[in-house]
Order: sequence, then C-alpha cells, then structure tokens
Amino acid sequence: MSAYGAIKRSNSAPLLSTTWRLQSKRPDSPKYLTVHHITLETAKQYPGLVDYLYRVFADELERGQTYPQEIQPGEVYSRDQFDAYYFAADVLVAVLGLPAQDGVADPLDAEDGSQVSVGFGEAIGGRTWEECIAGCYYVKPNYPGRSSHICNAGFLVPPAQRGRGIGAVLARSYLYYGPTLGYEASVFNLVYVNNIASVKLWEALDFTKAGRIPRAGRLKKAGGSGEEFVDAWVFYKKFDTPSS
Repeated sequence: MSAYGAIKRSNSAPLLSTTWRLQSKRPDSPKYLTVHHITLETAKQYPGLVDYLYRVFADELERGQTYPQEIQPGEVYSRDQFDAYYFAADVLVAVLGLPAQDGVADPLDAEDGSQVSVGFGEAIGGRTWEECIAGCYYVKPNYPGRSSHICNAGFLVPPAQRGRGIGAVLARSYLYYGPTLGYEASVFNLVYVNNIASVKLWEALDFTKAGRIPRAGRLKKAGGSGEEFVDAWVFYKKFDTPSS
C-alpha cells in the first residue's frame, strides 16, 4: 500500500523472451541469461517456483538493508503477502543460460535484447530453481492515475547468484522492458546511499539523482550489530522510445 492507496495495473499481454550477455569473472558462469515475462498464474504452473522466489524475497526483507518493509519479531511474511506485492503487475524472471557445448553454436548467445522463441520451461532445462534462477524484478506504476506512466521496479538476485554481474544485466533489461510495457520513465524512491553497488549501477545507466532523503531508512547494520538511519537517493530516468 502506497501513500496513494493501492496502485493497480492490469497485467500486460506476455512479451517475447529476450537474451542478454553475462560478463562474469566467475568460472562457473554461463555466457548469457534469458529474461521471461511471466504472470503469477504462469509461475504457479511450475511447482516450487513461486515458493522459491518468496523465500528469497522474505530473506531479503529479514536482512533489512535494501527494502523498506520490516518483519516485526514474531511476525511471518506470508506467501499471500508476497504474491500480492511482487506480482501486482508485471514480473520478469531471468534464467541462467545452459552450459556451452564444445563446437556447438548457441543461438541464445546473441546481442542484448535479442528476442528468442525459447520458453520459460525450455530455458530451465531440468535444473533446480537454485541452479537456474538468476534473479527477477517487478515493474509497476510508481504513482496512480495521471502519473501512472512513470514506473518503479524491485530487483532480487538470490545470494548464491551474486558476484556474477547479474544485477547489471537485469538493470539493462529493465531499460528495454520498461518502455516496452508502455511506461515513459522510471523513478526509484529509495536507493539507500550505503547500497554502493546499486547507486553506481543506476549512475552508470545515466539515471538522474532527483533528490536525497535524509534518514530515509532505519536499516540493519552489516554483521547484525544493531540498526542505523541511512539517507536515500531518489533516481529518475526518462526511457528511450522502444524501437518498432
């Protein structure tokens, strides 16, 4: 629930999947990942998928360093809460590419944003969710009604997949999917200043710092040594018009 009440948007018609280059120093990283536009109904067709995303997100909230939601002692962040929040509009799920086969060209190893016909199930390739899910993000209006052409997104990369540069790839794909979904611009309301990786990422993609909010978040300190108030940046970017 926002200051404007519930902000709802009908799910868009499914968009074609795309492929994105992954440049990582980790030797176990594939050369690319594919991004798939899915609904909650679609996700429920894959046993365990929504539960997995829910667990990763709930753990991130419990960590208390990136999202403003707070799980109080003795409370449980439920699956229903996750479904209603994360799948309120459009969700993009990234799947790690399959291991390369010697001497075999992979058609999915293509330029960023190339549309591919591979489906979500095919991209999974029989792997567990822990093995193949690179990350995900939602895209939803940041404001209601007359300002609903400006969107917001919430990104999630499972801890096991961090350190591969996946966050940067998801961010690049967001600049494709945001306008493709019909939005004109993006606003990130709370990018905490101590989240250095996120701040540098949006700066590198030419987002504008629209303002700094003092003491915007009461966040847990790294290592569990208490809490501290942290400022946050508001980032803005007008999307490029999607190519036809």
